[in-house]
Amino acid sequence: MAVEFAKAAQYWAAFLIFTRMTTLENDDLRVSIRPKGAELTSIFHKSSAIEHLWQADPTVWGWHAPNLFPVVGGCLNNQLLIDGETYPIDRHGFARQSVFETTESTTTHAIFSLRSNDETRVHFPYEFEFQLIYELDGPRLTVTYRLVNEDEQSVFFSVGAHPAFSVPFNPGEAYEDYFVEFERTEPLETHMLSPSGYFTGETKPVATPDNRLPLTKHLFDQDALVFKNLASRRATIRSNKHDHALSVAYPAFPYLGIWAKPGAPFVCIEPWLGCADSEGAPKPIQQKEAIQVVKPGQVFEAAFSIEVL
Repeated sequence: MAVEFAKAAQYWAAFLIFTRMTTLENDDLRVSIRPKGAELTSIFHKSSAIEHLWQADPTVWGWHAPNLFPVVGGCLNNQLLIDGETYPIDRHGFARQSVFETTESTTTHAIFSLRSNDETRVHFPYEFEFQLIYELDGPRLTVTYRLVNEDEQSVFFSVGAHPAFSVPFNPGEAYEDYFVEFERTEPLETHMLSPSGYFTGETKPVATPDNRLPLTKHLFDQDALVFKNLASRRATIRSNKHDHALSVAYPAFPYLGIWAKPGAPFVCIEPWLGCADSEGAPKPIQQKEAIQVVKPGQVFEAAFSIEVL
């Protein structure tokens, strides 16, 4: 009986840690973050009473805003090739499934930390601390990725965001009332993905009249739109019916994915530093497209922001 009670207590303690929310709040926004994946679960705009983050309906797509680390997208054979050894790695990496420790928390600021451990070393043989920093300032939420190299060698990695925003914003509106507006006028081509989620080497032009990408239920029938080396560093979800909008700024992220499950009432705007593999032979991690590197004793940081306009 004592053993069963101890196991039940451990389970309950783990459940509380796993589900405990951190809330940031000011006059404009109330934001919630959960320990699993240090994932945003809510961006609530107070004056309009609009919940801007997709609420993770498990029958449609059961995530809110997963953080992608140490890979973005899929790796060939679900493996990383590092120093001649192969390591199993799931699509988008392990951070989104990991429980982060909350190391700082105030009304408008929080830091979440994931340190290398026996489980991460199975997939990624480096010593590191991966931090998510959330900072609320007026109607803007800034999200900073920080990687501290605690190894004696350089750490190679990719990192990215995958926030899903509810569209339409208000009841009675249509998905087709909305569009994504890019910051600059530029020709856009999406890099095509195979059914397995790897780049094929093919591209396809994407029409953006007046810098606008109209949202339709069939826009993502062939998977995500993936843009590389964009000049635009801001994408804004707008409506043809009103001025309420939501903007994602990504000054340090040259790759951008835009995606929704076909027919679902959301759209993801995904700043990336890294991307899926291309079809063919696997490459060592140092040669992966858009790979990032941080040297021993150094710190990497990159930030993006979400703002309600």
